[in-house]
Amino acid sequence: QLVSTDQPPLKKQRTVSDLNQVDQLKQLTTVVADTGDVNAIKKFSPQDATTNPSLIYKAAVMPEYASIVDDAVAYGKGDLSLTMDKLAVAFGTEISKIVPGYVSTEVDARLSFDTEGTINKARDLIKMYDEVGVSKDRILIKIAATWEGVQAAKQLEKEGITCNLTLIFSIAQAIACAEVGCTLISPFVGRIMDWHKKAKGVDGFAPAEDPGVMSVTAIYNYYKKYGYNTIVMGASFRNKEEILELAGCDKLTISPALLQELTNASSNVQQKLDASKAVNMDIPKIDMTESTFRWMMNQDAMATEK
Repeated sequence: QLVSTDQPPLKKQRTVSDLNQVDQLKQLTTVVADTGDVNAIKKFSPQDATTNPSLIYKAAVMPEYASIVDDAVAYGKGDLSLTMDKLAVAFGTEISKIVPGYVSTEVDARLSFDTEGTINKARDLIKMYDEVGVSKDRILIKIAATWEGVQAAKQLEKEGITCNLTLIFSIAQAIACAEVGCTLISPFVGRIMDWHKKAKGVDGFAPAEDPGVMSVTAIYNYYKKYGYNTIVMGASFRNKEEILELAGCDKLTISPALLQELTNASSNVQQKLDASKAVNMDIPKIDMTESTFRWMMNQDAMATEK
């Protein structure tokens, strides 16, 4: 009797080279979707999502979200500010059903220099989320990282309201946020690069020399050197090379267009930021007071203008 010696074919093990760049990046960094488009978030399966008023507007004019807009208008009863808050919460609620982690919802930018106004608005947004059954531990209240915004976040964090401090263009802002215990910061990359391109009259920078990339890298290394728990989430990207140069950052929030570019690419993604290396770096400690904060911002033309 003949016995077959044929064996079933072995399954090929997936290697890094088989993965697209989004999947490789997810092995090094938590990927966040920077959009209000619920369908785009479903497509890329990020951990978290960030929104802002302009992203909410882009989503709100899409026909598939007309009912969300109608409900917000009805809720606001002619109060434009209340309507916009409800719209942001409504999109955030839908997004929270898709992502397992945080959803960021932004406070009205007109309150950026009003500590009490920011605190009250944040409480209102959390109350709106609570009304529809979304726990505050799923929400990051997004606040501009002015000195006043940082002080608002200090109080909100004490109340158990987690905050995402945004519009960070200077390490002074980042240090101030960490010292009051902010949950997360969003240092901008592309907008820093935009300023330097214009100031220097150049078309662009090599990824490792991109001023925005260098800014986020310096913030990340400072945090890891001194053991801060605040999450660093690079934001505002102009191209995928900036993203790849920050592989290893705690989180990166990325637009659907750039997520698609990364999905379409498969070249190897290398870790660039490493907390274990930052611990041994020679980085001076800065005691961040209000006067130091304002002086450092005043000394940085880019941060002041932005």
